[in-house]
Amino acid sequence: MLKVPDHQVAGHQGGHGQPGPLIDDSGRFYKPLQDDDRGAREAAFYTSFSSNTRVPDHIRRFFPVFHGTQLIEASDGSGQRPHLVLEDAVSGRSHPSVMDVKIGSRTWYPEASEDYIQRCFEKDRKSSGLCLGFRISGLQLYGSEEFELWKPERKLVQNLSADGVRVVLKKFVSSNSPIDPNLNPDCAFASSVYGGSSGILAQLLELKSWFEDQTIYHLNSCSVLMVYEKKKVLKGGSSDAEVKLIDFAHVTEGNGIIDHNFVGGLCSLIKFISEILTSPDECTTKVCLQNSDNKNEILTSSNECTTKVCL
Repeated sequence: MLKVPDHQVAGHQGGHGQPGPLIDDSGRFYKPLQDDDRGAREAAFYTSFSSNTRVPDHIRRFFPVFHGTQLIEASDGSGQRPHLVLEDAVSGRSHPSVMDVKIGSRTWYPEASEDYIQRCFEKDRKSSGLCLGFRISGLQLYGSEEFELWKPERKLVQNLSADGVRVVLKKFVSSNSPIDPNLNPDCAFASSVYGGSSGILAQLLELKSWFEDQTIYHLNSCSVLMVYEKKKVLKGGSSDAEVKLIDFAHVTEGNGIIDHNFVGGLCSLIKFISEILTSPDECTTKVCLQNSDNKNEILTSSNECTTKVCL
């Protein structure tokens, strides 16, 4: 039985005449192939990557397992269409906190049309991607209370300043309510989620080490998906923190050149997370997001040292 995933925080969702992804109970994620060359490009990447002997095994674990393509009924009922069949990165997790981070200050690929490049550039310019080398594309975060879930509108988190990005990365590993705007993120779970030998930072550093040398692929507009099980952390257990790379519709061949766009964005994300681990109690900025109803949603505030930023 296929169903629409409730943990998707970014990417193409179903609706408005567009089919979205599906999942099953066996841990597989079905992503509809896009009609233009992006679908063919992503399928070609997975096929190439899965058989490429130059990719070390310890790096393969950061990519979803590829199970081929399959014709299935589209989520919008428009008939059968080809889907990529991939590993579902959050399968088996009951309360997954998920963050999708788009890597790179440039999200288009060189062979794209001039019109497409201009549209991507405008989107990058309005987001944190151009200045930080990455942007938060979307997230969902469970709170400490049962059924408490924070899933802010995508367009709000995509356009955050550096201060806003820092706040969201802190909220992602905090024990207090992500919904209450008056609570300063306590970063109580930073060491168990970001830190440690198997935490998110260690995994990102392992990826960085490989990408500083690999010249096989250029991962244009690829995302880092960060996932952990907050319910287990609240009970004193392991966070089961995991990093996956997703979205390969814009991958091009490296042709012997290091992917500096990806490496630069990855290093910037690593810097932000490292600073949270080393200085979690630094002054926090108050960040206001304006929802679609024109009401401000305040991410957080600190009584000791506050700077206000409204978007």
